[in-house]
Amino acid sequence: MAKPVVIAHRGASGYLPEHTLEAAILAYAQGADFIEQDIVLSKDHVPIVLHDIHLESVTNVESVFPNRHRADNRFYAIDFTLAELQQLQKHERTDPQGHQVYANRYQGLSPFKISTLEQHINLVMQLNRQFGKQVGWYPEIKSPAWHRQQGADISKVVLELLRKYQLDRADSNLFVQCFDFTETQRLRNELGAKVKLVQLIAENDWNESSTNYDRLKTIEGLKEIARVAQGIGPWLPQLFDLNTLQPTDLTKHAKQQGLLIHPYTFRVDQLPQGLNSQATLDILFEGLQVDGVFSDFTDVVVDYLKAKPSPSVKSPSEF
Repeated sequence: MAKPVVIAHRGASGYLPEHTLEAAILAYAQGADFIEQDIVLSKDHVPIVLHDIHLESVTNVESVFPNRHRADNRFYAIDFTLAELQQLQKHERTDPQGHQVYANRYQGLSPFKISTLEQHINLVMQLNRQFGKQVGWYPEIKSPAWHRQQGADISKVVLELLRKYQLDRADSNLFVQCFDFTETQRLRNELGAKVKLVQLIAENDWNESSTNYDRLKTIEGLKEIARVAQGIGPWLPQLFDLNTLQPTDLTKHAKQQGLLIHPYTFRVDQLPQGLNSQATLDILFEGLQVDGVFSDFTDVVVDYLKAKPSPSVKSPSEF
């Protein structure tokens, strides 16, 4: 069994505002194997690192551009040029009432900025060069159907940038993920992506895309995924029942199709009821034997895995 990987979810987002360059640097220093970048487009079609197509939950857009909202009172990243977006300050994620979603996380007002995918690529490349490491990227193409409605083909834009840096290769240390299965298929079959792909799995009532996730979780659905992708990114409760802690069939069936399993999201401040960090990670890595995990707390998972004996090395009693 290969060593499981630790994917820094939006960078070290348990400690610094998500998707900032600072959060990526901290995740790198904490030992992440991959750093995730959620991608949306600016008005001038620059791929920026932002989890939502909206801005108000993680920036001060309301005070900088108070009149630039749409009829629904939301501020959309695609309505702003990159130059305008970089005038904003990023902060910890807040709810519609303005309260911090994770109350004990970063509480300061430092001048964090929106960054681009190209900046993240260059950052990790330079850190890898200087430290002799091979930390990878894990970009997610957000809301591709919605972007096309706005006149932008986000998948083409992202692939063009990856090709600029010679990263659209099967052997590059990079995964591209997407919730929209139609887009995952399009990436492989129409746009000719060579890079490793991961199909994210949501719940149908989240309205994440038009994908039927109940079908994707079946054996037939997993077979369809395996034709175009190398792995799946399921939600933790899709792998085990949070009440009984019993595994579902999803892990077993995905492994039968040769798919990697990278579930989301392990958070120290949002654990399953009755479980601590150690017990939750034991279920994932010892019970289910997943291939990696997305975490806001890179260091916690890295330290957990370091404390476990390598599966490829026998203990003295086994010789």
